[in-house]
Amino acid sequence: MKKILLISGSLRRQSFNTQMAREAAKLLEGRARVKLLDFSALPYMNQDREQPVPEVVARVRMEVQSADGLWFFTPEYNYSYPGVLKNMLDWMSRPVKPGETATAVAGKKAAICAAAGRSAGAGARAKLSELLQAIKVDLMAEPQLGVVLDREAFTSDALSLTDEQRAELAEQADAFLSYLGE
Repeated sequence: MKKILLISGSLRRQSFNTQMAREAAKLLEGRARVKLLDFSALPYMNQDREQPVPEVVARVRMEVQSADGLWFFTPEYNYSYPGVLKNMLDWMSRPVKPGETATAVAGKKAAICAAAGRSAGAGARAKLSELLQAIKVDLMAEPQLGVVLDREAFTSDALSLTDEQRAELAEQADAFLSYLGE
C-alpha cells in the first residue's frame, strides 16, 4: 500500500482544511496508509539555524521523505496559501545534507485541495501549484478540488460537504492513487 501524507495548511484546531483532510483519509481507508502531518512546531526557516538541523525539522523531513505522495489541503489567505505552509515547504526544499542538492520534496508526487470562501481557494491553489513546481514536486494538475465554504461553516466551525463535493473528493482520491501507481 502507498503511504500518503496529508498536509493541512492551517494550524487552527477546527481548520476546515484539516477536516477535509480527515474526510480524504476516510476515503483512502484500506487503500493507502495515511497520516496527517504535524508541522506546528517548525521554527521559522533561517539559514543561521539550518545546521545542525533542528530535531523537529529532521522529523518532518523524515515523514515527507518516507511518503509516496503528499496531499495538500490549503486555506486561502489574501489570495495565497498560508505562511506556515510556505515555511514548512521552505524547510523541505533545503538540501537534506550540507553540500548536496537532494531535498525532501524533489520528485514527490502531490495533489492539492482547498476549502475557502467564494473563490474556493483558487488563488491559493494556483500559487501553491507554482511553488510546488518551483521546488520540483511532481504535481498532479487535475483534478484539484476547491470547496466554497458557506456562511454557516464560519458560524458552526464545521465543514459540511455536499454529496457532489464528497464525490469530487472521492474522484480526486482515486485519481491520486492512480497517479501514485496504485
